Amino acid sequence: QVQLVESGGGLVQAGGSLRLSCAASGRTFNNDAMGWFRQAPGKEREFVAAISWNGILTYYTDSVKGRFTISRDNGKNTVYLQMNSLKPEDTAVYYCAAGRNTLVLRTPSLTGVQYWGQGTRVTVSS
Repeated sequence: QVQLVESGGGLVQAGGSLRLSCAASGRTFNNDAMGWFRQAPGKEREFVAAISWNGILTYYTDSVKGRFTISRDNGKNTVYLQMNSLKPEDTAVYYCAAGRNTLVLRTPSLTGVQYWGQGTRVTVSS
C-alpha cells in the first residue's frame, strides 16, 4: 500500500519555525517530483512548493519565497518543508504530494497529483 505520511505540524507563534516531514512507503518515490500543498479553512487547496526527483529544481508560491525551503532525501524516501518566519496567514493543513514532474504538481487544477498524504495541521498564532 502506497502511503505518504506527514509529520511536524503544530502550533507556533508568528515569526517562529517548523519543519514538516513526509515519509513515503509502499514504493520508492526517487523518480517522482514531490510537493507540498496547503488548505486553509474555507479556502481551496493551493500549491506551496515542489522539488524535482533529483532535488535540483525547486519551485515556490510567491507568498512563501524566501521563508520556506523544500528538500528531499531519496535515501530515506522523505521530503521536507522547512518553514521560517511563519505568519498567521500560513495557518492551514499541509499536504504532501507526489507527481510525475514539478510541472504537473504546479497545475492549478491539482490533477497532476498522483498521491496525497493525509495532512498535518499548522497553526500560527499572532
